[in-house]
Amino acid sequence: MTRTANDLRLGLLRQPGTVLFGPGQRHQLARMLPAWGGRALFCTDERMAGDPIYRELVAEVEEAGTKVTTYSRVQPDLPRQDLEAVARTHDAAEFDVVVAIGGGSVLDFAKVAAVLLARGGDVAALYGENVVPGPGLPLVTVPTTGGTGAEATCISVVYDDARGMKVGIASPWLEAVATVVDPELTLSCPPGLTTATAADALTHLVEAFTARAKNPGPAEIEAHLYVGKNLLTDTWARQGLRLVRDAFPRLAADPADLGARSDTMLAAFSAGMAINTAGTAAAHALQSPIGALTHTAHGIGVGALLPYVMRFNLPTRVEEFAEVAELLGVVPRGGSAEAAARAGITAVEDLLATIGCPPDLAALGLRPEHVDQVADQALLATRLTANNPRELDREDAVRILERGLAGDRSWWS
Repeated sequence: MTRTANDLRLGLLRQPGTVLFGPGQRHQLARMLPAWGGRALFCTDERMAGDPIYRELVAEVEEAGTKVTTYSRVQPDLPRQDLEAVARTHDAAEFDVVVAIGGGSVLDFAKVAAVLLARGGDVAALYGENVVPGPGLPLVTVPTTGGTGAEATCISVVYDDARGMKVGIASPWLEAVATVVDPELTLSCPPGLTTATAADALTHLVEAFTARAKNPGPAEIEAHLYVGKNLLTDTWARQGLRLVRDAFPRLAADPADLGARSDTMLAAFSAGMAINTAGTAAAHALQSPIGALTHTAHGIGVGALLPYVMRFNLPTRVEEFAEVAELLGVVPRGGSAEAAARAGITAVEDLLATIGCPPDLAALGLRPEHVDQVADQALLATRLTANNPRELDREDAVRILERGLAGDRSWWS
């Protein structure tokens, strides 16, 4: 099995133009927005729109001179029809800037809405990598969950019911001009959402740190967003893994611990910075069809899959998983690199358990008769499978799913 390495010593990041992080920093939004004009479209969901914190934020922004129009009908999993509806009812002449305040679906919605409002066209025409023809309206992202990292990324995942699957839109033109990351906004997250987003963040960190290194040339860097694991993505992944080591146990013990919320949100942002050029891999490819079948949250799905995907990938990533053990403080004394790598994997599993992530795929509602369908659909996500450090064919996908159904955490031979 070939272990890919970053022989070029390449470092590459794509990131928002301005990043503001810290408790209470949402109050800076009123001062920031006039730089892009006086009319803002705020995208959010019904839960957030009814929150007093949201109403207070809108009042601050309007008092500072920016007129706010709220679109509050964003749904989970981002149905294509919702994007088409907002494009039909509004146009670029009404707004100077788009502001996304919410979780991953809200942030992804606003990225695409900003493009459609400015340029028109059909959502399906944007599917794929580097297909978006040009810039949308300026976008400011304000995440309210600590997990997806979508505030930092230039990809949106849309559910297309005509295709019966989620489809990615990936382009540098989706990148935010600014992001405001305020951990106080996560204090109202219900327990299930906290678990799902934290598991998503941890999966992003592991998949980015262990992703395939592609050693791209100049033309490939220009043509592709996901150019593989590199020096700078590793830097962000390492930071995130160090943060979750202590943050997850503290968060599980006390969901009102603002310090734990802050560290978790910084880890999630770190993960978003890493996956924006390293990409995600097999856990994400397998989760998408599982989520469509079981209607379970994305973060819960990738978290439940991660232990089995890590075991599959171990032969090609012993060095990286051994470093994960070091970052998480679990390196066994006097052991081999293989022993350290296994300890790293086990430590990730322990963190998933700490935040309440289900231990197997049966807990998601997946059944044995679903395995073939999930394997077939997962392999269609070539953008994700191409990032996996170990080659993944249909037989491998079936074996991962079968082990995940059985909760079999023995080591692959």
